[in-house]
Amino acid sequence: MVNTLSHLGIGVLIALALGFKGQKRGVLAFLSILPDLDFIPYILFALVSDSVSHQVRTQLFYLFGHREFMHSILFILLITLLIWLKTKDRLFTAAGFAAIFSHSYLDYATSWKMRPLYPFSTDASIMGAVYFFDPLANILPLLPLFILLVGYMKSRGKWNGKFDKFCTFVTNNRSRLYTALVVVLLVWLTVLPIAKIFLVDQISEVEGAKISYQDTYPSSFGKFLTAYPYNSTHYKVLEVSYWSGIEKSEYIEKINITGNIPDASAYVERAGRLYSTAVPQEIDYPVYNVSEKNGSVTVGLSDARDSYVKYWAYFKTIYRFVFDTESRKYVAYASAQGGKEKRLAENWFG
Repeated sequence: MVNTLSHLGIGVLIALALGFKGQKRGVLAFLSILPDLDFIPYILFALVSDSVSHQVRTQLFYLFGHREFMHSILFILLITLLIWLKTKDRLFTAAGFAAIFSHSYLDYATSWKMRPLYPFSTDASIMGAVYFFDPLANILPLLPLFILLVGYMKSRGKWNGKFDKFCTFVTNNRSRLYTALVVVLLVWLTVLPIAKIFLVDQISEVEGAKISYQDTYPSSFGKFLTAYPYNSTHYKVLEVSYWSGIEKSEYIEKINITGNIPDASAYVERAGRLYSTAVPQEIDYPVYNVSEKNGSVTVGLSDARDSYVKYWAYFKTIYRFVFDTESRKYVAYASAQGGKEKRLAENWFG
C-alpha cells in the first residue's frame, strides 16, 4: 500500500514525462488513483452483504471489495480499452495504462493480497517485496506534485522569490529530470522483487525448508516476516533481513487447548472448514485456541505471526467460533487490529 498522494504523483510524473498538459494530465492523475475509488462500491456491498446468500455475498465481495476487481488485470485492460475507443491516441492510451497499472502494481508489490486474475481465478496472491512505508516509493512521487504546486502558486503571484533556483533547475532540465525519476522508480520497483527472491532462497537453504515467497511480508525497510510449518504441531516464525539473514525465530504451537475437551480436534476441524469458505482469507498460518465454558466450546483462530506485528492491516485478524455442545450450532465473531469484536452474519460461511 502506497499512500494516495504518492499514487497521484506517479500519474502526474507519467504525464509530465510524456509532455501531456491540461485535461489529459488531469485524466492521467485521476487514473493513477482510480482503483482506490472501490471504496464507493464497497459501501454498497456493506449495505447488502448480510441480506444475501453466502455464494452471492462471496461474488459481490470479489466485485466490490477493496483491492479486489478494481485492482485486477481485467479492470486495467477494460479501462485501457475505453481510453483507446474514446481517444484513438496511442501514446495517451499507453500512458493511461501505465498510470492505472502503476497503482495496482504498487499495491501488489507492498503487503496486500489481491486477486489480479479475477474472474478467471479467485486465488489471492501477493508480491510483498516493498515495505508499504518505503521512502523511495512514497516520497519520490511527491516531487512532481511539488513542482506543479510551486508553478501554480507562482502563477497566482504568490511565493515570489521562493524556490527560484529550484524552478530554474526544473525548467532547464525538465525532460531529463522527469525521465530520471521514471527510470529510478522502475529500477527500484524491479530490483526489490528480484532481491527478495534471493533472500527467500537463502533462508530456505539455511532452514532446510521451503519458505513461501508470497507468505514473506515486508515488516520494515529491508526486513521481512515469514513462517513455515516446522512439524505437525508447530510453525516456525522468522524475522529476516537483507543484511543479516535470520535475526529472530520462534516456534508457535498450532493448537492450544485449555482444559479437558475430548472433542477438541473435531471443533478445530470444523472451525477450519468454516473459515475456508469465507472471504477475504487473510490468515496464512492458522493457530487455534480451544476452550470450554457453560456448555459451549470456543475456538479462536488467528495467524501465527500476529504477535510480531502492530498496526498491520493484513493478517492481524482474530476469528472466534462459539459452538453449542448440544445443538452443534455456532455463532462467529471477528476483530481486526485489536478493534471491537463484531458478530458475523451466518452467510459469511458456507
